[in-house]
Amino acid sequence: MKKFDSLSPGLKKFIVHEAPGTAGESPVSSDVRKSKTPVSSFAERTLRHTNGGSTLQAALWLKEHLADGGKLVVTVAGALSSFQIGVTLAELIRKGKVHLVSATGANHEESYYRYVAHSHYAYIPRYTELTPEQEAELRDAGLRRITDTFLPEDESVRIMEPHLLKMWKDAGKNGERYFPHEYFRRLFAEKLIQPDPAANPNDCWTLAAYEKDIPIVIPGFEDSTMGNIFASYTYDGKHRKDKSVVLDPRVMKSGLEYFTFLYDWYMEASKDAPIAFLQLGGGIAADFPICVVPSLKHDLQIREGIRDWAGFIEIGSSPMSYGSYSGAGGKEKITWDKLSTQSYYQIIQSDVTVAFPWIAAVLLDL
Repeated sequence: MKKFDSLSPGLKKFIVHEAPGTAGESPVSSDVRKSKTPVSSFAERTLRHTNGGSTLQAALWLKEHLADGGKLVVTVAGALSSFQIGVTLAELIRKGKVHLVSATGANHEESYYRYVAHSHYAYIPRYTELTPEQEAELRDAGLRRITDTFLPEDESVRIMEPHLLKMWKDAGKNGERYFPHEYFRRLFAEKLIQPDPAANPNDCWTLAAYEKDIPIVIPGFEDSTMGNIFASYTYDGKHRKDKSVVLDPRVMKSGLEYFTFLYDWYMEASKDAPIAFLQLGGGIAADFPICVVPSLKHDLQIREGIRDWAGFIEIGSSPMSYGSYSGAGGKEKITWDKLSTQSYYQIIQSDVTVAFPWIAAVLLDL
């Protein structure tokens, strides 16, 4: 196209022209019916521009990255486990597409809560219309609202608490220390919990990670329901009335130890393969593990042999403004030595529950 010839080389490299055949051979419904992977085919025909296009481009890059032997870290923030992200994440884990998960304490525990109490969950799609008085009414009824979803605390949190408390007490007696996810995994290993009759165990991403022995990192564990409960058991100050059970906080390994675990994991996992980073939402779940690369370089001062993250893909709604670190773009991460100029990066400004299933479908050849 002659009209592009006068553009500068620096500008030209950003321009992509439609490739031959990308418009398909027939109406989209016909093309999809003929495909062995109809969902992926539909995505390729319809997700063409803006955030839809970014989603497809990210999915295709990840698919090629994994096919070439690359590895993938997935981070889980917000209330995604409450919103049943496990339906897709668990399948990706089972199919060997995910090699480490970093999740907030709330998202980690919520995967377990869904497993034991699925039939007790309820929904309120028009939650924005509730009054403060109605919210208080829900509170008094023991219904904890997470956007459009009610967490059944009595049937989930309080069912698991006695089992975990016994583990914490035993660890104190035996001088043992474990990571938060290691205590939780014993609920599966020792068959202390059973799936809700209405639950599909295949939808539980923590169960899939346990069965595949996929590492889990939980930065900021104390910022979760069970983290709050654990903290309460370690407190023996003047405001605690019942001091019959006071735990040693050292039975719980810390976020610092999760980070040093990441040093060893990243160095070993990246020896023979580049590692990509898929950030679902923002916050500490992502900001914590992505820092392992610059920390290896600058804090441990390892100057040679540290792979940069091969690619960074974020799905989120946090804009790059007013110091919103969760919305920092890929280029900004180059300045922090998290990505190189050769690293792939894609920001998808969307709801994870909308965009992530498309990516999962492409990776799973659906």
